[in-house]
Parts: sequence; C-alpha cells; structure tokens
Amino acid sequence: MATNDIAAAARAICEEKGISLEAVIETIESALAAAYRKDFGEKNQNIKVDFDLDAGSSRVFDEKIVVEDMPAEVEESEIETELEVVTELKKAETAAEVDKAEEEVRRFNPRTEIQISDAKILNKKYTVGDVIRTGLSAPAEYGRMAAQTAKQVIIQRLREIERANVYEEYKGKEHEVVVGVVQRREGKIVIVDLGKTTGVIPPDGQIAGERYESGQRVKVYVETVNTTARGPEILLSRTSPEIVRKVFYTEIPEITNGLIEIKSVAREAGLRSKIAVAALEENVDPIGSCVGQRGARIQTIISELGGEKVDIIEYSEEPNVYITHALAPAKVAQVSVDEASRQAVAKVSEDQLSLAIGRGGQNVRLAARLTGWKIDIQQAEGSKKEEVENENEEVEKESTEDVKEEKIAKKSKSKKAEKKDVKAKENVEETEEKVEN
Repeated sequence: MATNDIAAAARAICEEKGISLEAVIETIESALAAAYRKDFGEKNQNIKVDFDLDAGSSRVFDEKIVVEDMPAEVEESEIETELEVVTELKKAETAAEVDKAEEEVRRFNPRTEIQISDAKILNKKYTVGDVIRTGLSAPAEYGRMAAQTAKQVIIQRLREIERANVYEEYKGKEHEVVVGVVQRREGKIVIVDLGKTTGVIPPDGQIAGERYESGQRVKVYVETVNTTARGPEILLSRTSPEIVRKVFYTEIPEITNGLIEIKSVAREAGLRSKIAVAALEENVDPIGSCVGQRGARIQTIISELGGEKVDIIEYSEEPNVYITHALAPAKVAQVSVDEASRQAVAKVSEDQLSLAIGRGGQNVRLAARLTGWKIDIQQAEGSKKEEVENENEEVEKESTEDVKEEKIAKKSKSKKAEKKDVKAKENVEETEEKVEN
C-alpha cells in the first residue's frame, strides 16, 4: 500500500465507519513514525511525522522542546540512578516531598528536549519553551517498509477507534430502548444487529415462548455496555418493563406531548403488564386516551408486545385508592394501609378472591410491584359465612328428602315382597290340590 493508497483508504474508512478524519490522520502519523523509528531512527531522536492526506505524502521530523541548561556533568544515566536513590530515601516522606525531589532531578531528557545553549547554536531566536522540528531525510525504502508497517498499525488503530466510538455511543444508550434486527441464534443466546455493532439477548432476557426469526425487527432494552478485548459487549433484554413504557410513549400522543404521565410499570414479560398513568391536564382521561376509540390504541400496543395482556391503571396519590385500582380487574371492597411499614390489606368478596390474587398470585404480585406496597388479600367478613350456611341448609334439606324417599322405597319394596310371598303360597297350595285329585 503506497502512501497515496493510505490516504484513499483513510477517507473511505471515515465515511463507512463514521470516524473523525482527524483521529485517522493522527493514527497514520503515529504508525509512520513507528515505522521510521524502527528501521531508520537514531538514539535520542523524538520522531514525529506530518501526514498530508490531500497530497498523500509525509514529512519526518526530530521534535524537541527547549529547556533550561543543566550542569554538564549530569548525564541521563546518572539522573536515572540518582532518581532511584532519591525515591528510596524519600519513601518515608510525604508524597509532595517525593514529587518535589523527582522534579528537581528529572530536568533533562535528551530524546525529547534540547538545552537552551544548544538551541542558540542552531538559531539565536530560540527561547525556553519553543519547539524545534528538525527535518529528517526518508530513504527510498522507507516508503515501502513504512507503508507496510503503517498498514498493519492503521488497521489495528482504526479498529480500536471504531470500538471506542461504538462503546461511547451505546454507553450513552444504556438503560434505554432501541430497535434492532434479529441476526441469528448462537446456542441459547440471540444476536441482534444494532446498526454499527451487535448486541446479545441472554436466556434470562428472552421472553418464554417468543420466537426470534432472522430479519425480525425487535425492540430491546440496553441493560449494560462493557468493554472487552474483542470490543464492546452489549447485553440486551426483551423482558424489561421499560419496553412497555417505550411502546406507550410511542403509541399514545397524549403521553408523548406531556398531557399524561407514566407513573409506574410492572411486568411479567409475555404474560401480563400493569401500567399506572396520571393526567397532567384537566379534562384529559388517562385511561380512555390509552385505550383509544374502540380499543384501537391498546390493541396496537398489545400487538407490539406480542399479545401480552396490559392493565391500564389510573394513578392516585391516595394509597388505598391506588391499590384498589391496581388490583383490577378484581373489585375491592376495602383497603387499609399502614404507612410506616408500607403494608396494605385489601378485602374482597369471595367471588372476587381468585381474581384479586390471580393465577399463581400474578395479579397481586404485579399490583405490589406497581404500587410499591406489600399487599395482603383477605376475604371480606360475612361473604363466605352466609353462603356456607345456605349450602349447609340445602345439604340438610337434600339429606332429609333422600331419607324420606329411601324409607318410602323400602316400604314399597316390603309390600311388593309380601304380595309375592302370598301369591307364591297360593300357587303352591293349588298345585298340591291337583296332585291329590
């Protein structure tokens, strides 16, 4: 790859990957400097390269900063030795004193610095703090060797830059809902294409029974974004309550426009969700707005959630009212609350008991998560007693009637048996008379 080829590749990569051109140029300059230093550099040279992307050419320099003069007898090796001694002697002292000792010793680095007296020989106008760049010749073979080294380093550095950009972008989307496309399955995990990178849905982030087909668009919640040796690792979830919140925000204009606020969401993914909403403006019906005409809006939301049932709950500042609403579709007779322990007792009639608890305790469990209260479901007094007494009366009545019927049946059987015995006796006597005659 020639230098002009590097320039063309750099522009193409910037457009394709969305990487800043300045970052790519810095990477190229660093790579070219490393290649020159390796094969043509000399001791105490601080190699720097300026790369002209438009011209596709580069210039090599030895860059040094002008510093104050120091005693001639102090060499670099002596400085390093002295620094080690000072460090050992100063171990018991404060960190500030150690830093001061290091500063006093480490005054000159011949690779990156030039003393003012030497700088004045080159040009009398130089002062302390100036940067001197001395041009270096580039041998003919530098172009070939440098380009090869640069190519390898550029690929690696650009990969690092791209990974860093992706990490920063998706780190900013952590705990948000994004749209992706299912790419494939790898064992138990699902790979999702997010555009510039991919994320994974682990088994505990998948909805039970949900199929993930290649090419399928899915809303996913960004759980965490971590850096690894292979690049950013993005963990996604399909079970987060935030997905329900996002769908409502997208589908209900009153929520989008700030007329209705989502107060809380509780979810058992794939089965049921409860969402508490409150109107921020008068004359706005929070429930009706979410349901829509003839249930059009809520049906769209349910479809978006893959058929998951959704209970829309009207929020209330009054805990007992809020809990009553949260236990819908069950009808609650009474709710008593203990503010200190945030525990509540909800009383319902017997016919509402199973509805309030829900299958496997699902309804009361979701209501508790939604409201933030521990809820105990109890049967309202008297509701069962009456029915039990009525049932007992009916059982006793049925038992009495059965006994009467049984007695009548026994009497009937007894009479029939007597008649049969009499008739049989008459037949026997008649037969005996015939035999005698």
